[in-house]
Amino acid sequence: MERPRLYTRTGDGGETGLVDGSRVPKSSPRVEAYGSVDELNAALGVVLSEETGGQLAATLRRVQGELFVVGARLATPPGAGARGLRLPELPAEAVARLEAEIDRLEEGLEPLRHFILPGGGRSGALLHLARTVCRRAERAVVRLAESEPVEPEIVRYLNRLSDYLFAAARAANRRDGRHEAAWPGAGEGASPSP
Repeated sequence: MERPRLYTRTGDGGETGLVDGSRVPKSSPRVEAYGSVDELNAALGVVLSEETGGQLAATLRRVQGELFVVGARLATPPGAGARGLRLPELPAEAVARLEAEIDRLEEGLEPLRHFILPGGGRSGALLHLARTVCRRAERAVVRLAESEPVEPEIVRYLNRLSDYLFAAARAANRRDGRHEAAWPGAGEGASPSP
């Protein structure tokens, strides 16, 4: 039996197939949205190359699975479910679990009184990088939602995930004894935001 090839050549003309078999340009907002989610998942894989155990690694592995669900749902055009296509569901408790993790991490952190620069130790810096990729994925999904229906839970999930990654970066830096550098342009009373 011949082994299937990784390459199909079907995308050589600048189009790609969606989950329902329809074809769209690779430049479409839908492809940009699920491609950004895929990039985020890969960024979390880089973090997991550093973080192999503990609660952070367990949470990130769960999130990677949830991001596959998000990507599959974004790669499916509206109405595909009505044609009998069944997709995995993002767990109803996914956002609440992220919020609980944020609350847990925040308990061990000093309250922010100023903006901080992304960085610190290797894990903290990689988590900050993943956070920025998450924000870009969120923006891509919001752009897609301006022209096509997108489940609101996906936007909520990505928004909360970026908050979680910010808290996780701070917690990793604290654990690793790495200093959070304040943005020198921030005066007293500046309101920090992830």
